Amino acid sequence: MNIHEYQAKELFKKFDIPIPRGRVAFNLKEAKEIAEELAVLPVVVKAQIHAGGRGKGGGVKLAASLEEAAKVAGEILGMTLVTHQTGPEGKKVGKILIEEGLDIDKELYLGVVPDRATASLVFMASEAGGMDIEEVAASTPEKIIKQQVRPGEGLQPFQGRALAYGLNLEPEVVKQFIPVVAKLYNLFMKHDCSLVEINPLVITRDKKLVALDAKINFDDNALYRQQEIEDYRDLTEEEALEVEASKYNLNYIKLDGNIGNMVNGAGLAMATMDIIKLAGAEPANFLDVGGGASAEMVENGFRIILSDKNVRGVLINIFGGILRCDILARGVVEAANKVGIQVPVVIRMEGTNVEEGRRILDESGLALQVAADVWDAASKVATIAKSA
Repeated sequence: MNIHEYQAKELFKKFDIPIPRGRVAFNLKEAKEIAEELAVLPVVVKAQIHAGGRGKGGGVKLAASLEEAAKVAGEILGMTLVTHQTGPEGKKVGKILIEEGLDIDKELYLGVVPDRATASLVFMASEAGGMDIEEVAASTPEKIIKQQVRPGEGLQPFQGRALAYGLNLEPEVVKQFIPVVAKLYNLFMKHDCSLVEINPLVITRDKKLVALDAKINFDDNALYRQQEIEDYRDLTEEEALEVEASKYNLNYIKLDGNIGNMVNGAGLAMATMDIIKLAGAEPANFLDVGGGASAEMVENGFRIILSDKNVRGVLINIFGGILRCDILARGVVEAANKVGIQVPVVIRMEGTNVEEGRRILDESGLALQVAADVWDAASKVATIAKSA
């Protein structure tokens, strides 16, 4: 789960990680009030969306006066901000962060992520702050300093010092940096994070260390024990169909293709998407209904697939085990009767009660294409792709 920068900074503040003074505004009136309250110029106006690259897209601007702050706030609020992470459709800005401007001497990068290869957390730091860390890693990897932290042992004092000395920090800044590393680790562990990143972490002219930006992602599987964090969820920033699917415990991710697909099992889902691509089409979604799906879950999954206006055909690929083929068939028939099918649907199923499932589909009176095997399903999908 992603959250906004201003929300991440609220968490930083709780963990005593230094941040600029400022608040979020949801309209122009609030923006003007906050700029006046700060009583310092310049101020920075920052669009709040779940995407990076906001500055390059015109979503972060400096204002040298209160009049300019009001003007900039009015321009950013309500704009459709397009960045390399939003896609060409962009995201509409519904809130902005107004912060004090800082006199910056140097920009650093500091972040922590899990590394499954080593079963550890990895702290990364770089003097190339303010840039995309992926770009730094690709072009100048020697500029990234790393420290692996084993969760069973916890962050050790020498690791914070190693990062600080690797960044060539002055002694007075080192004294501030090492506690920030420890606080970042505590935040990461307490709130089940999957990423905590400060880019840039700035050193001001008067040698103060401040988190100028903040990005935090959380492990969705741990949200049941993170009610405070779940309250930060902004549904307006998420794909509408993915939000709808989450209400029914469906693992759904919207993609850009034209062939919808429904499977039971993540591995089968990946293989099914490969089949769709080999057939000359593109998958419109990832949808794993799970091994223990009910007819109602299948019905809702099928309805959500058909709600995507880009879908020109559907491939249902089920291996009946816990999810029996007759349950799948009933769910599909129910959904088709309620929603109405306007696109070709190919169904391939094997396993428990497969004959009963095929009987239900045959007697439904619906225009469903039942495939004999996976290759037959691929052939039928290829035909749909060509006509689409």
